[in-house]
Amino acid sequence: MQTTGDQHLVKKINKTIVLEAIKKESPLSRAQLSEMTGLNKGTVSTLVSELIEEKLVYEIGLGRSSGGRKPVMLLFNKTAGYAIGVDLGVRYLLAVLTDLDGKIVSERQVELERREAGYVLPVLADTVRSLADAAPDSPYGVVGVGIGVAGIVDDKGTVLFAPNLEWRQVELQRLLAEELGLPVTIGNEANAGALGEMQYGAGQEASDLVYLSVGTGIGAGIVVGGRILPGTGGFAGEIGHTTIEQNGRKCSCGNKGCWEQYASEKALLEAAKPLGVERLGKLVELAESGSTEAIRLFHEVGESLGLGIANIVNTLNPDLILIGNQMTRAEPWIRSSIERVVTSRSLPFHRKQAQIRFASLDTHSTVLGSAYDAISAFFSKDRISL
Repeated sequence: MQTTGDQHLVKKINKTIVLEAIKKESPLSRAQLSEMTGLNKGTVSTLVSELIEEKLVYEIGLGRSSGGRKPVMLLFNKTAGYAIGVDLGVRYLLAVLTDLDGKIVSERQVELERREAGYVLPVLADTVRSLADAAPDSPYGVVGVGIGVAGIVDDKGTVLFAPNLEWRQVELQRLLAEELGLPVTIGNEANAGALGEMQYGAGQEASDLVYLSVGTGIGAGIVVGGRILPGTGGFAGEIGHTTIEQNGRKCSCGNKGCWEQYASEKALLEAAKPLGVERLGKLVELAESGSTEAIRLFHEVGESLGLGIANIVNTLNPDLILIGNQMTRAEPWIRSSIERVVTSRSLPFHRKQAQIRFASLDTHSTVLGSAYDAISAFFSKDRISL
């Protein structure tokens, strides 16, 4: 019995290796797959036949010959199914429908008028349904829904604490899975943002990076050796709640002087109230039109961001720090302030090695990372996570 079990496990591992190679490097021939994976040609041929039968791989015709017959080339079928990714913010809900390769097919953005779960969950469910209805016909349909939440989430998909949403103990995964009848994965939105940038964006070449989600609050997705650093309970990355002022402003988490009270979108808009500005987009418009007051506010929040980023550089020594979420819209006015403060406050050896960039996926890092999470869950059901 143990031998049979071992053989089954080995086959699952080999099948995963073959599929991953086709996803990343196709078009490929069976001979190229054998050479790339180290598996013998017979094993590769059997596994490819199964993947074709499962409609995850298809043949596209003949490739170049290296002397013998022209090989039949293989492609990953990225439209075999679709996934939905969601960025659940405090003021907004951004959701996308993607194919299995992360290409956005359809998108919805909804402004949230209230924060309580009883209001947000029906809006979330309706938004997901509208995207699912927009999915093209495919063999597997919508394979799952991934949701990134700005808060502390456990491994069962319960939002334990989301201070800016004012949520505690919301069983989001269970409630939505029951409501939608689809597989649902829930994660921290900064971790999802880091995942999105690693798979599709500016983090593809970095093995150690920190993705900073700067919106209403500040969260971090920390990547070490190409993998998200979860922390002991899976709660790592709540960097916005590090203290930078001992007796500073009161934070929604209950502490005082948290970094996000000085460097977040929320802090920026609080400072912009005398200008009659309540939305980041309006402040961006003022800065674009040359408003010295708006530009000054952006410079100040950039300095506060630089202070925390210098601490990250000194502590974690990452290859790359990516600034994402809503604050990417302010890049023209905050970049120089961030760089100036980081240069003056970080250790020279650490600073020399660290790049500071803005997320290449703009405000879509989290939704694409969440969609990737749902896609990974779909593939891991019958395969092995590598």
